[in-house]
Amino acid sequence: MPRSNQQAGYSMVEILGVVAVIGIVSAIALPMSNRTVGGLRVHGNARAIANSVTVAKMRAASAFTRARVFVDLGTNSFFIQTWNRTTNAWEAQGGAVRTSTGVTFGFGGLAAPPPNTQATIAQSPPCTDDNGNNIANTSCIVFNSRGIPIDSTGSPTGNNALYVTDGTGVYATTLTATPLTRLWWSPASGAAWAQQ
Repeated sequence: MPRSNQQAGYSMVEILGVVAVIGIVSAIALPMSNRTVGGLRVHGNARAIANSVTVAKMRAASAFTRARVFVDLGTNSFFIQTWNRTTNAWEAQGGAVRTSTGVTFGFGGLAAPPPNTQATIAQSPPCTDDNGNNIANTSCIVFNSRGIPIDSTGSPTGNNALYVTDGTGVYATTLTATPLTRLWWSPASGAAWAQQ
């Protein structure tokens, strides 16, 4: 039986065509996947902050003491603290959680807070040390022993919010005096808050 000298396979033009199509699809998909991953990072951080606020509220009520979410705006980290009545000092509960790469505490250029929350957009008031003095570059949400958010004088307040952004979107964790925790999202380009 005679053998053919032709071999089956793909030509160089066909292979280069497939490589070009893969390159085009990759060039389109890569920026979209980076935006998606960035959006997931900031959303995950916002959820973690909202969960920490809820845990601090429960710890305050269950231990019959004050508890707070302590935010270090300089290092973009946060953690829960409870007030030790024996030593008259704040004690950390667990370790600090840092925000993801590219996610910071802030609200970018937004000028308006979520509806029916704060009068003006701002992070919660600064944390205080054991003697009641403000700690620079911090933000705190403090709960009394009944799980009600309070200000530095111990009065109930509904003016608490923590904002995180990646430059494209802004998430806000707000807390009313009742205390109802809500999570909001808005594009960073203009306030268009939507409850999550």
